[in-house]
Amino acid sequence: MTEHPHMAEAPLLFLAASDEVPVTGAKAPSYLRDHRKRLRERFMKGGSAAVADYEMLELVLFRAIPRQDVKPLARALIEHFGDFGRVIAAPDAQLRGINGVGEAVVCELKIVEAAAQRLARAKVMQRAVISSWDAVLDYCHTVMAHREIEQFRILFLDRKNVLIADEEQARGTVDHVPVYPREVVKRALELNASALILVHNHPSGDPTPSEADISVTQQIEAAAKVLGLSLHDHLIIGKSSELSFRAEGLL
Repeated sequence: MTEHPHMAEAPLLFLAASDEVPVTGAKAPSYLRDHRKRLRERFMKGGSAAVADYEMLELVLFRAIPRQDVKPLARALIEHFGDFGRVIAAPDAQLRGINGVGEAVVCELKIVEAAAQRLARAKVMQRAVISSWDAVLDYCHTVMAHREIEQFRILFLDRKNVLIADEEQARGTVDHVPVYPREVVKRALELNASALILVHNHPSGDPTPSEADISVTQQIEAAAKVLGLSLHDHLIIGKSSELSFRAEGLL
């Protein structure tokens, strides 16, 4: 990569994490200010469709690293993790393993991730699941699709199929998560729920259910039925698609 003349004094591609905090009164070079202004204007006029993934990351990194060209870091993050979503959802430790990523960068990325999850959650909570099914799927993908370990969540519904609670029940490994049917139905009774939707992710990206997935679903369905609870569905979230036990005839 050709070094910009204004950056000749910097021997490293990225500043160290401790250098991310701005110095009072310091200003970014004019060419950086112009680049940031143009990128912000393009984004404001055209929205997310007007910028590439690495440019969206640049916009996020501007706040964390105010006096440095962040394009190389944005490209490095995309190259390492794959796309914008995977960068935002990457574990803290893995993010810090990228040269140039310090506490300020991790914080900004996690703020964006949390905001995306809250926005998606707001579209489904206290709403009838049947009338907002696409929003439910979007929420599940936002929260779980890019996780590197399996996560098991339960959506609790009332008698009108309104989503009254969404809770993470367990976390596991890359290919297994411990689920205890008794704990699932116990929590449903505590919340005075009438129905459940089970959701878990497959970090491999393939939402095809395993024999263990099918078995535990049958156990939860049987336990729920005894207590007058309905198991509406079990969703397996892959990287870009999902599988519904109900649609596949597994419930």
